[in-house]
This record gives sequence, C-alpha cells and structure tokens, in this order.
Amino acid sequence: MINVLRYSFSDLMRSRWSYVYFLFYLILGFVLLFLNNNLSKAIITLMNVIIVLTPLIGTVFGVMYFYNSREFSELLLALPIKRKTIFIGQFLGLSISLSLSLLIGLGIPFLSYGIFESDVVFDFVLLLFVGIVLTFIFSGLSFSIALYHDNKIKGFSYSILTWLLLALVYDGFFLVLLIVFREYPLDYFSLIGTVFNPIDLSRILILLKLDISALLGFSGALFKNFFGAYYGMLTAYFLLFTWVSIPFWMISFVANRKDF
Repeated sequence: MINVLRYSFSDLMRSRWSYVYFLFYLILGFVLLFLNNNLSKAIITLMNVIIVLTPLIGTVFGVMYFYNSREFSELLLALPIKRKTIFIGQFLGLSISLSLSLLIGLGIPFLSYGIFESDVVFDFVLLLFVGIVLTFIFSGLSFSIALYHDNKIKGFSYSILTWLLLALVYDGFFLVLLIVFREYPLDYFSLIGTVFNPIDLSRILILLKLDISALLGFSGALFKNFFGAYYGMLTAYFLLFTWVSIPFWMISFVANRKDF
C-alpha cells in the first residue's frame, strides 16, 4: 500500500490542478486577511468557504483521478496485490495531496500574519482539521462511487449528486421537515438528522469552538444544549472520525466484489 500511496501522491503533486488548488487558497487567505484585517473575522468567513468548497473539490478530484488512472489500476490488478490495498493506497495518495494543498495554501498567509501569536490559533487549527477531514470523506465517497460504476457519466453524476444532497439539499429538506412538524417534539430527530451529514457536523464543531450562539441555528443550539459545549465537541469529533472510516469500508467492499 505504501508504494501505491507514494506513486499516487507524487503523480498528483505534479498535476497542475494541485497547484491551482493551492494557489486558490493562498490567494483567498491573503484577500480575506486584507479585507477583514482581523484574524477572527477571517476565520469565520473562511469557514463558510471551506465547509462547502472543500467537499466539492474532494468529490471532483476523487472521481476524476479514479477514471484517469484506470489503466494503471488495471495493471496493478494483474500483480499479486490485494485489491483493497491498491485502491485504498490511491485514495490515501489523493486525499493527502489535496490536504497538503489546503494546509500550505492557507498556512502561508495566516503564518505571515502572525497566527501563532494570536489567541485564535486553535480556531484556525480546527478549521484546517475540518477541511482535511471533509477532504478525506468526500474524496473517498466519490472514489468508491467511481469504483462501483464503470460508466464515467454515471460516476460523475452520482458523485456530484452526493455532494449536492449533503451540501445544499439536505439542509433545506431538513428545515422543511422541522417547519411541517413544528408542533411535535423534534429534539432527538434533529440530533439524529445532524449525524447523517458530515458538513453539518463540521459547521457545528467550528461554531461550538468559536462559541457563536447566533450562528449555531436550531440543530447547532440543540447540539450544544444536549451535549454541552465541551462534550458536544467531543461527540462531533467522534462522529466525524466515524464518517472518515466509511470510505475505507466502501472501497474495500466494492473492490473485493467487483468483477474487473
């Protein structure tokens, strides 16, 4: 797996799209700091970008990389290597390369602004952590979807649809349900609904750390009241790590049962 990971990582780091992704966050970081002139406000603004854009980039890169490296994967399948070892190695190489582009792209402007001398350094570290976790989750989901579907159009469509449902449609549908059934106790329903969306979990985790009650929303405020700020963060961490494990299981499951 290490050799596959190393090759995938080096191949992706030579790709111009990795540099485009890196430059985007580099420019975004400098622009936000220039406009806000305040680290705390820049982090809040950046949160809204990361929790939506990072999953989208992970989704697109995941499905693109699988189909572009299909011939190389078929060559590896002819060797005495376990299937899940090949595909998990490729998935890890992809996720790590995207995470490094995010980490370095945002790290340079905030380091130059003296983030480690500020009292919001842990908020910034948490923001990077959430971006990396979402990268692993959505690149893994799209990679496993592409692995399951030989047809590129289906693979792209289902991958983008997954991001669209979790990033946009899910919250709207969830809000409609809360309005329709507002006369009933919806506390546990809201908590359970939040668990099934890693983007909502990431948003709640950041807002709990920043302690911005006005931006928590109904599910976030309920999350804080039910678990408390500290235990709520621990619960969100645990659920996010659970989400990270799902792509590993999906890739292993599909790879071992697919007829190549």
